Amino acid sequence: MQVVQAYRFALDPTPAQASALATHCGAARVAFNWGLAVVKANLGQRAAERSYGIPEEWLTPPSPWSMYALRKAWNQVKDSVAPWWRECSKEAFACGLERLAAALKNWSDSTKGKRKGRRMGFPSFRSKRRSAPSVRFTTGAIRLHGRTHVVLPRLGRIKTHESTRKLARHIEAGTATIASATVRKEAGRWFVSFSVRLRRPERTPARPDAVVGVDLGIATLAVFSDDRPPIANPHHLAGAAKRLRRLSRTVSRRIGPDRRSGRRPSRRWLRANAARNRAHHRVAALRRDAIHRLTTDLARTYGTIVVEDLHVAAMVKNRRLARAISDAGFGEIRRQLGYKTVWNGGRLVVADRWFPSSKMCSACGVARAKLPLSARTFRCEACGLTLDRDRNAALNLASLVQHVAGSGSETQNGRGADRETPPGGAGGREASIPRRATGQDGDLHPAMGESLRIAEIQ
Repeated sequence: MQVVQAYRFALDPTPAQASALATHCGAARVAFNWGLAVVKANLGQRAAERSYGIPEEWLTPPSPWSMYALRKAWNQVKDSVAPWWRECSKEAFACGLERLAAALKNWSDSTKGKRKGRRMGFPSFRSKRRSAPSVRFTTGAIRLHGRTHVVLPRLGRIKTHESTRKLARHIEAGTATIASATVRKEAGRWFVSFSVRLRRPERTPARPDAVVGVDLGIATLAVFSDDRPPIANPHHLAGAAKRLRRLSRTVSRRIGPDRRSGRRPSRRWLRANAARNRAHHRVAALRRDAIHRLTTDLARTYGTIVVEDLHVAAMVKNRRLARAISDAGFGEIRRQLGYKTVWNGGRLVVADRWFPSSKMCSACGVARAKLPLSARTFRCEACGLTLDRDRNAALNLASLVQHVAGSGSETQNGRGADRETPPGGAGGREASIPRRATGQDGDLHPAMGESLRIAEIQ
């Protein structure tokens, strides 16, 4: 199969190359802000003319915000807006204008109801200090040079901090083609990400007929329906909280920037802030590595994986659990399972958001009316089953696979979502069952005779 995959490498640029990288990122930001200022001025002019009662056909013509229109307008004014434009590759300015065109289109489609998902706001100007420096190259000299260097347009050959052999072997074998390269600065380090069209061989999971239900939680990150031992939650952010507090105190005691007075930060503040950023970056890297290991192992082992459609955006509104929920990365786990199951020849089944996996007995199917979070053991009053709460939920998730063949077409609302459940990052259509009565604990009670429908992601 042919997929689009990203390969990310850390860079070790020279001081001159680091300055050139920052200049290219700044060029993309300048082009973005220029185009946004032009569009906002045009929209404001038309709104003012409407307030004066001017007919619609006499208004100032609207400013087009497609990529090609913005780029044509930019070429006419770049000598006055950015006299230094010859120092950068044309891809830097095109990158900023392309991002602006995409942001405006998303805002317009979301306002008109054409775009699924949450409502998108109007784009805002990119700040030099708050926005992460980033630029994307789509044409020109984009290639690998040996195993230790990359070549980018106008920037030339840049040394990498790590070997590029994983991608180089695919390119040498003719199974990969580089489509674009994105350079980004994070925690004081420069990284390059190659978007690659890759031909992956067909794979089969180690246990193609095995079905596993995965229940995600805070105390234990993942509990499985088979004999696989649970995965403990590493709590990366909680483990680094003490160090982050100390670093934050150090930053607060230095002379930092002040936008109102125009005060520039001191060198000691810059060093302390960089140390704090590196600590945050390490937490994110550890979390990402742990999730990749978990999802890769599951996708390579099981033919069918069943997970819940968790509403993480609503879960983090609980101020007592918001930090722990965000640290666990539930959404990232589901997103990675979505594409890794396809790569390894398996399938991902997403249970409906309103399915009472924790309240239902995995033995007799009777659901309890209430089950508070403090009750970590499930006890069925009908059959007497006593089981760990998360284990019981995982067994209920695994039992849903038998309903896949009989599930009918999904019922979607006007925005293209399946009633109460908007499409998620794993792809496909989400499962949906009609809304039921809500109990005092905030969960939903199953209705008798309702057919359970789930979505299968292949």
